[in-house]
Amino acid sequence: MNEYRRAKRRKVGNIDVLDTMTGMLIGKLSNLSETGMLLILGEPITSDALFQLRFTLDDSSGKSRQVEVGAHELWSDEAAAPGQVWTGFRFIDVAPEDVAFIREWVDAPGSQYV
Repeated sequence: MNEYRRAKRRKVGNIDVLDTMTGMLIGKLSNLSETGMLLILGEPITSDALFQLRFTLDDSSGKSRQVEVGAHELWSDEAAAPGQVWTGFRFIDVAPEDVAFIREWVDAPGSQYV
């Protein structure tokens, strides 16, 4: 199978993603690249909307780092589990140092990819 994505996507464990505008948990991170992410949500969100989102990743030494991104919702689809929705986002605003951190995090040894 050929991979057509422009950026490598790392599978992610149980990481909460917050909507910084509301302060509410929006969903869980499923996979992450330097250009976007896939979330699993408990309910659908506004289609084609813009969001300011925050999540925390551990660096290679185990230190937690918060990452904040501006993101555009591209698509949503019902998940197999009732009441869950897969939603894809592309990043539209990320600090350059966070892009570099995400790139290193995605490329870390032992990572699993989608």
